[in-house]
Amino acid sequence: MHRFDDATKALALDIVDYVLERIRVEPPLDHPRTPAELRAAAGRTVTPEGLGGTEAFAVFTDVLAPACLSVDHPRFLSFVPAAPTEASILFDVVVAASSIYGGSWLEGAGAVFAENEALRWVADLAGLPDGAGGCFVSGATAGNLSALVAARDAAARRRAEQGTPRPHRWLVAAASSAHSSVAQAARVMDVDVVEVPVPEVAPFTGEALDAALAGLGDRSADVFAVVATAGTTNLGVVDDLDGLGRVCERHGLWVHVDGADGGAALAAPSVRHRVAGGERADAVVVDPHKWLFAPFDACALVYRDPALARAAHTQHAGYLDVLTDRDEWNPSDYAHHLSRRARGLPFWFSLAVHGTDAYRNAVETTLQVAQEGAALVRAAPHLELLVEPRLSILAFRRTGWTAADYRAWSDRMLAEGTAFCVPTTCQGEPAMRLCIVNPRTTVADIAVIIGTMS
Repeated sequence: MHRFDDATKALALDIVDYVLERIRVEPPLDHPRTPAELRAAAGRTVTPEGLGGTEAFAVFTDVLAPACLSVDHPRFLSFVPAAPTEASILFDVVVAASSIYGGSWLEGAGAVFAENEALRWVADLAGLPDGAGGCFVSGATAGNLSALVAARDAAARRRAEQGTPRPHRWLVAAASSAHSSVAQAARVMDVDVVEVPVPEVAPFTGEALDAALAGLGDRSADVFAVVATAGTTNLGVVDDLDGLGRVCERHGLWVHVDGADGGAALAAPSVRHRVAGGERADAVVVDPHKWLFAPFDACALVYRDPALARAAHTQHAGYLDVLTDRDEWNPSDYAHHLSRRARGLPFWFSLAVHGTDAYRNAVETTLQVAQEGAALVRAAPHLELLVEPRLSILAFRRTGWTAADYRAWSDRMLAEGTAFCVPTTCQGEPAMRLCIVNPRTTVADIAVIIGTMS
């Protein structure tokens, strides 16, 4: 297996051809298939003797790949799409071929240096100080968990220094509109969430947080962190980051900004004011694999004071002393992980190739499409715009449709290869949500989708 021979060379050429063709042309949207259908078409793929490179690759290209939706398709507008640049895709291949271990400076100094260059740009966008830093993790779920672990550890250390015991149950405060990963992190950490009720179409404000803390009475001292959202997943609502930050400063609380979806808006001058206040954060996450045009999976996790994260996350063992005894930047020290791929390198490479101005322009393009799409919705008598787009989420309702109507329409759109647009709910009612983060998505694409709903 571990040799480069003629068969390996032929397979490599086939794979390179596939990669080049995949990024050269617009891919088909494709569609999922049932397990039975895939079993019948693929047959048994893991065998004692192996299929050989040619046959195994054919199974992927002919059977498995078409059963995976093309998330970078211009009309893939559900959940949060991806639109990696060609440069980032190609460099992802380089990263895989280079067998780089991205957990320590000792083993991957060049890769870590480059990742830190990209992290510095994100930190600068957020307004964090020169000493800010962190690492890339797989996604905002891992980033939010890691940041909250660091926040709780910092709070526990402060209590220990003050001679104050830990609470029976730690608390983290978040709005009812916060991402589901916040509640998931709380379950993993065995802490409780103070869920502050916030209308889905409105931001989480400093005033609401103040009231929630006051309502806790003495238990407000058990709150170790507050989660603010820069762009809610469903509607793109941006919380009152500045107001929340001020309240947290007054109470001595860690403020974590989940900017997984909307943090990229910091790169766009037209909407940067809407995500102002991130400079007050103790930690920020932004997912380049969403709106900053990187391949899966890359979440930038940046701390105001990385030393607090390092104290919480560094793993200790005799075989790790050679790493932890050095005063070097080890990405494994800044999140809940040890082994890690240098997943930030494709993002760094694309930034280095194209420059940050190109990123600004690409984000602005998607914002403009969202605004023009909203105008189309307002002009359509059968549609109702639910909220003015703050960022790049377009949410609207088809008058008279039930949840079943939306599902039937959505299934038909995918089956026909027209678009991937799954329904959502807004304030308990069925609705349509389009997430526009692909610069190749045009107003004409939105018009086609809206036209099918008449």
